[in-house]
Amino acid sequence: MLRFLALAGLVCLPLRGGAAAPTIEDALQHLYDFDFPATHRILDQYIAAHPQEPLPYAFRASAYLFYELDRLGILESEFLIDDERIVEKKKAAPDPSVRALFLKAQADTESRAQAALRADPNDRQALFAMCISGGVATDYMALVEKRQIASLSPARRSNSYAQRLLKLDPTFYDAYLTAGFSEYMVGSLPFFIRWFVHFDNVSGNKDSGKRNLELVARQGRYLRAFSTILLGIIDLREKKPKAAQQRLSELAREYPRNPLFQKELAKLNRKLGVEAN
Repeated sequence: MLRFLALAGLVCLPLRGGAAAPTIEDALQHLYDFDFPATHRILDQYIAAHPQEPLPYAFRASAYLFYELDRLGILESEFLIDDERIVEKKKAAPDPSVRALFLKAQADTESRAQAALRADPNDRQALFAMCISGGVATDYMALVEKRQIASLSPARRSNSYAQRLLKLDPTFYDAYLTAGFSEYMVGSLPFFIRWFVHFDNVSGNKDSGKRNLELVARQGRYLRAFSTILLGIIDLREKKPKAAQQRLSELAREYPRNPLFQKELAKLNRKLGVEAN
């Protein structure tokens, strides 16, 4: 299931002559409008100025993942709420060139994050970058490559980094997305699989998982919008279309150029209109 990304507002640093330095938040604004070329352009500029920071590489991997999920129609609500479609073994024919770029961004993230953690095991940005890296690896393996069981390994790793980060800094709200989604995901697994799966500090309480996602949707810096997306998917899976409609309306207002949000909201509005009659 999905995990990765979001935005809490634009923060621009002034340069000489009134120009503005690109920020990760700027890139994420474009990402959630599904403007992938602009996303990569801004991330490339940021990375040129900050080549050793791991976090922009993690979001670069996220942008490649989102591109593939959109291209393959995996972000459509019918796909995400249909377990049979998620687990069907027919592969989705990933683009090999995008896959190579995705894996390169993953490797760039982890090499820089691990170097930062060797210098300082409590480096919060490096720990968060590893959360993102594990999350996008989970999504790619589970949704594109159809390797759901294998995807539990990076999911566990992502959760472990999130738990380390939250122990250091309980106000690093974006990390609650990984912790919360892990809680909800484990709670959704069949019992015979859950018996063999262990996630650090995770009991499988779905309500607790949703509360963590709600916290990110309110206070997250990077993953606020993505948490809203996940909560909307959960609402649809739990047969709460009006709650999903409210979340989609929020996303459509904030990212008006995203065609998927507009399409899914229109679809849900029609469904609710039929039900109202």
